[in-house]
Amino acid sequence: MNYATIKWTDIANGEGVRISLFVSGCTRRCKNCFNAVAWDFDYGSPFTKEVQESILQGLEADYISGLSLLGGEPLEPDNQRALLPFVREAKKRFPQKNVWCYTGNTFDPETGLLKEKEKNTEVTEELLSYIDVLVDGEFIEEKKNIRLKFRGSSNQRVLDVKKSKILKTPVFYLD
Repeated sequence: MNYATIKWTDIANGEGVRISLFVSGCTRRCKNCFNAVAWDFDYGSPFTKEVQESILQGLEADYISGLSLLGGEPLEPDNQRALLPFVREAKKRFPQKNVWCYTGNTFDPETGLLKEKEKNTEVTEELLSYIDVLVDGEFIEEKKNIRLKFRGSSNQRVLDVKKSKILKTPVFYLD
């Protein structure tokens, strides 16, 4: 997997000060996507063990609230497989820090998987188990609203993944 960029002190993509990893690769290609350059799976730099360790070391700082995964599309099948060991290690080292993930896919709380069945892999369920807040739904230009917190269009949801899975219904982290 490649990544497009890393923001080491991001306040726009989740609550608090965060480290945000923008992965490369997206097949959805939403109209007027804010990060279309990251659609290409080959864009950016390789997500090496050294890069991963650098992010994990950055998460040690007390002022960092957590990790955000964006794209591109973190939940493209190949990206899921690459992200799982990294996110697993992040949660092992920093269980008190939360993980936010932005996806154009739709979370199905009844199954605990993605509604887009072709996007589910052998690692989807485990990866989603490490994600605390999921911002789901594709960006729709006609529903764009710059006043929304942590999302670009009104169809997107900011979900508490764990509560949604337990209750088998969408539980909104933010209204």
